[in-house]
Amino acid sequence: MEKNVIVIGGGPGGYVAAIRAAQLGASVTVVEKEHLGGTCLNVGCIPTKCLLRSAELLEDMRTRGAELGVKADNLTVDFPQVIAHKAQVSKQLTMGIAGLLKMNKIAKVDGEAVFTGEKAIRVKKADGTEEDMAADAIIVAAGSVNSQPPIPGLKENPNCIDSTGALSLETLPESMVVIGGGVIGLELACAYAAFGTKVTVVEAMDHMLPMLDGDLTKVGVRHMKKMGIEFHLESPVQAVEKSPVGAKVVCKDKTGETVSFEAEKVLVAIGRKANTASLNLEAGKLDNDRGRIIVNDKMETSVPGVYAIGDCVLGHAQLAHTASAMGEVAAENIMGQEAHYDEKTNPTCVYIEPEAASVGLTEERAKAQGLAYKVGKFPLMANGKSLILNGGEGLVKILSSEGGAVLGMHIIGPRATDLISEGALAIRMGASVEDLISTIHSHPTVSEAVREAALNVEKRAIHTRN
Repeated sequence: MEKNVIVIGGGPGGYVAAIRAAQLGASVTVVEKEHLGGTCLNVGCIPTKCLLRSAELLEDMRTRGAELGVKADNLTVDFPQVIAHKAQVSKQLTMGIAGLLKMNKIAKVDGEAVFTGEKAIRVKKADGTEEDMAADAIIVAAGSVNSQPPIPGLKENPNCIDSTGALSLETLPESMVVIGGGVIGLELACAYAAFGTKVTVVEAMDHMLPMLDGDLTKVGVRHMKKMGIEFHLESPVQAVEKSPVGAKVVCKDKTGETVSFEAEKVLVAIGRKANTASLNLEAGKLDNDRGRIIVNDKMETSVPGVYAIGDCVLGHAQLAHTASAMGEVAAENIMGQEAHYDEKTNPTCVYIEPEAASVGLTEERAKAQGLAYKVGKFPLMANGKSLILNGGEGLVKILSSEGGAVLGMHIIGPRATDLISEGALAIRMGASVEDLISTIHSHPTVSEAVREAALNVEKRAIHTRN
């Protein structure tokens, strides 16, 4: 099929959609107003993990080096080099995307797109010129931006930063208050705490990381407290005030008392919102909910021939791999194939210390839905490879139906974010815990703990009490 396709945005949703459409024979143009790779490669997933890798190495040397027979004196953090390494990795990956677009004969236009009508856009190019563009199909992959809550005094204080600012600081702050106990806030809290920053987290709700199974959150919070991070739950922020230190965050605790926390930097990490404000969705006749574009499972919008994917759509996880999967679905539907986005195998990965990953139903959701289920758990303290890697901190937890079908898998510990794909594949294939049990897992690996958790569902684990 010969079709012209325009992709608005070159992030992990947009560039993947563009490549898939080109593979299927489309003539593709990507319109990108800032950086190829989007938030993920430039100011999100990849830079954050670079900081966390530096932090993990430092934390390992400090806390376990001597135990492993590797002694190092006067460990220090060269923070400018931490930031330089992050920049180098991001640059290498974004250059790689540019190469992939060229290899697939995809045109790239540097500019900002705005809808002028149904299936019609105008692009204001980097050189100041404008061009009206139309195509057989348009994919909106505009991504998201950091949300800024209407907290009095927040905007006015230059020491209040978002995640983008936290990834490009020139010097290591002595203290930091993190507003928000979600993924972004806690990942950066772990990194800076390991570097030596005194970190305080304030959260309006009575729990953190609501997307994770509660058993994983308990392990993670316990470790973060050992790292010196302080937590204040049910403490909504009332205002940010000036302080000789940098900024003062004023909260109300659960008793109604006013409490305040002073720090050199305040990281605002309360979530992200669709980056569609400049697109003029109304002119494009695209149905949306406060800027979040409404799509079906084929990624079709309310306008035939216009698709939307990733963080800018309504009702789906704002994750890079979500956007990429949606991008392939959109491209395939445009090019005449039947494809549907199915979120049930979509893992959530949280790079706190130790890292955590989850796919399928959590126990809390299973209870809320009134489902009959069985649970198997395996402590990583009883897994040889985990003992070697991090002292055995963490666990694997599996939920199954009464008949044994895998409903959810939840892991916290070494390699959790890599191992979770086994759970996603099990759910995708309709596998049972018996399928996991009868699959031989290599030794010594952390993956053996997955099989042991499956065994524990059936109360027949070998290396732990049933």
